[in-house]
Formats: sequence, C-alpha cells, structure tokens
Amino acid sequence: MTAPALHIRDLAKSVPGGRLLFDGLNLTLAPGEHVAVRGESGVGKSTLLNLVAGLDEPDAGHIEISGTKLAALDEDRRSDLRRDKVGFVFQAFHILPHLTLAQNVALPFLLQGRTRAEALERSGHVLAQVGLGDRGRSYPKELSGGEMQRVAIARALVHAPALILADEPTGNLDPDTAGQIMDLLCRAVKDEGAAMLLVTHSPAAAAVADRQLLLTRSGLETA
Repeated sequence: MTAPALHIRDLAKSVPGGRLLFDGLNLTLAPGEHVAVRGESGVGKSTLLNLVAGLDEPDAGHIEISGTKLAALDEDRRSDLRRDKVGFVFQAFHILPHLTLAQNVALPFLLQGRTRAEALERSGHVLAQVGLGDRGRSYPKELSGGEMQRVAIARALVHAPALILADEPTGNLDPDTAGQIMDLLCRAVKDEGAAMLLVTHSPAAAAVADRQLLLTRSGLETA
C-alpha cells in the first residue's frame, strides 16, 4: 500500500509568549492530491509549512512525509528528506540572479548527486513544462514576475519530489498573471505525480485545489 505523501496527526503549535496558533490539526494528502489551506495573516499558515518541512518543531503531534516520521530524524536526515522528497514554491521566488534559468532549475537535481549533464537535461524538460523551454540561457533579470514564478515552479519539480509546499505563490503577481500561474502550477504538479500543500489568503488561488481548508485555532475545517 502506498504511503500518503503527507500525514499530520494531532498537531499543535504556539508562538513565543504562549499564544496558541492551532491545536488538534489533522491532514492527509494522497499522492497527486492538491490541498489549499486558507487563512488570514498571522493565523499560522507559513508556520504550518515550516513544521511540515521540518524547519520548526511542533508542541505536540506527528508529521510523516511518504511514510517517514520527522520526529525520528536528526537535522542532517531531515535535510536529506527535504532534498529528496520536498519541493518549495515561495512568494518571493528566491531565484539566484547570477545563474541562468537552466542552472537555477538544475540545482536541486545536482544536490542529489546527479551529473551536470543529467541535471541540465532534466532542467530543460521541466522548463519546457512551464513554457520556458527556449529560455534556459537567459538570466533572471530578463524575466517578468510571472516568468520568475514559472522558473520557481520548475525548480521545485526538477527532482521529482513527492510533496510540493507552496507559500502564497501568487502574492507578488497581478490577478491575471496569478490565475495563469496557479493553473500552470497545478497542471505541472499533477503531471509530475506530486502532492501539493498550498497556503494562501487568496480565494482565487485556493479555488483550483482538489480540497479547500480553513486554518483556525482548532485545526483545519472545510472552507
């Protein structure tokens, strides 16, 4: 039986000072499933992603990625899990300006120990998936915001992760571009067979998900 891409059970987290963000949070994502978590600023959406990525520790509860329990891993093995199983798409893109698009996208593949030739071949494939197959030798300064986010999506998918974590990926884009990027992101993630956990305050960004959930102090509710 295939393990869920993500399984969260009874998760709780407070911020310094003791304010409770959420408690009793439960969520399971099947391979290939896309779930959007909505909520206002300050409710803990980005904190939830940090917990899933193993970058922060919960007060209580358990998180598993592809059957691996985060609590059972030391920091080095958590880094290995992120490298091999998780892709990230951020609001601010985080594209390295001194590298070409192909080199930016190839980085996660190279970190897995692949050869430069393998990494660039795979990079070209995923750049083509996001409509930038002829731009591999371009530099980030030559791109629009929407094109930068396409590169970020390609980079998140290049190493074929089981899980994509997306934090407000359309927050810096105009509404028309945001809609195009969300359609492209969902299509590319589905094509690669990855699950995706998207956090956003935008109803439009959440609308393309398989499921929409609302983050509250008592956990996740159907939106």
